[in-house]
Amino acid sequence: MDLFDAARMDGTGVPAPSASAPLAVRMRPLTLDEVVGQSHLLGEGAPLARLIGHSTPATSVILWGPPGTGKTTLAYLVAGKRRFIELSAVTAGVKDVRAIIEDSKRRLATGERETVVFIDEIHRFTRSQQDVLLPAVENRWITLIGATTENPSFSVVGPLLSRSLLLTLKPLTDADIGALLDRAMADPRGLGGDVTVDADARAHMVRVAGADARKALTLLESVAEAAADNDGVITAAVTESAMDAALVAYDKSGDQHYDVISAFIKSVRGSDVDASLHYLARMVVAGEDPRFIARRLVILASEDVGLADPQALLIAQAAADAVSFIGMPEGRIPLGEATAYLALAPKSNRSYLAIDAAIADVRAGKAGVVPSHLRDAHYAGAEGLGHGKGYQYSHDAAHGVAAQEYLPDSLAGSRYYRPTEHGNERSITERLATLRRLLGREN
Repeated sequence: MDLFDAARMDGTGVPAPSASAPLAVRMRPLTLDEVVGQSHLLGEGAPLARLIGHSTPATSVILWGPPGTGKTTLAYLVAGKRRFIELSAVTAGVKDVRAIIEDSKRRLATGERETVVFIDEIHRFTRSQQDVLLPAVENRWITLIGATTENPSFSVVGPLLSRSLLLTLKPLTDADIGALLDRAMADPRGLGGDVTVDADARAHMVRVAGADARKALTLLESVAEAAADNDGVITAAVTESAMDAALVAYDKSGDQHYDVISAFIKSVRGSDVDASLHYLARMVVAGEDPRFIARRLVILASEDVGLADPQALLIAQAAADAVSFIGMPEGRIPLGEATAYLALAPKSNRSYLAIDAAIADVRAGKAGVVPSHLRDAHYAGAEGLGHGKGYQYSHDAAHGVAAQEYLPDSLAGSRYYRPTEHGNERSITERLATLRRLLGREN
């Protein structure tokens, strides 16, 4: 092996770790069957399954996904028995990349193995650094496998992205992480059955690890060392001590899930910012799906803040987008910002009550016919039916408001939206009174 070979190979493409290597390294899957999660990429006929099954990769690949979802492992498996070079964009520079490309060209010219270059955190390469890779990828002097936690549409240059197959990795589920822990405890490459774990401790490790396989195995290794003084039994107490993290009573499918989210919603609605952040923290620490929390914030913004502060919905939606974009643990920051904003905002549920009242009337059969002057008058024969006759164009009226009936006759005078005096709705109350007067609905 020469300067550019990353590690000793065991014939499968995966570096053979030493016995002293971290558990996460020792448990790196050697075959496709050992990979947890990513079934959308690894099932029969799926993109990665096809690449791993071929003797030659069809194209360069960009793997995009959260930390600990298997990007490095999949890179090794795709490489197979080819020469594999691993670089980190944090430490490697243009000089390193050019040297590898030139060496790979020389090897190809002499009939040696092709080179697979794996670049971890490729989003950290500058545009000029990424541009250096273009000729090599275009001419297949190397096969590039890039890994990134950032959206490649923003972090990888277009020409390189267009020459690569973009594959998105999904966060691992609790079941995936649990299966990974169970295997590591039993596998001779891992703990070899030297430890056992009770259900509470196992659930706690799954929650703290989130969707990160590397974190889960690192936690297990630390906890297993602490369990040596407890006859090899990993209990909740051992787990808490070793991980320095309290075991949060929180079952994502049970009462705690519903109780905590209920308390969270009611605290935000009740304008208690401290309680709101407390319950948010409990969900974050327990590993609750951040998208679930974000969805609740969006609903809260419309249902409980409403037009008292129209900015609330924009902030809640922005937090949801941010969580989807950056993932966890950083996603806790926009979730916390949105939670604090909504808790501190003036409250009104009147727009929520208004749409429900309107829906109730429609469901009760109070729809009525659309007034003829509001009906579509753009098709042949509409004029003969009187459609559009008498309609007043609002922009031609004083104040931009035309005094005409918009509701069906059977609902004339109905009032659905009744604003409060809270926040922005104070000014809406005044404007609505003016509008209804101009529309001839003062009573």
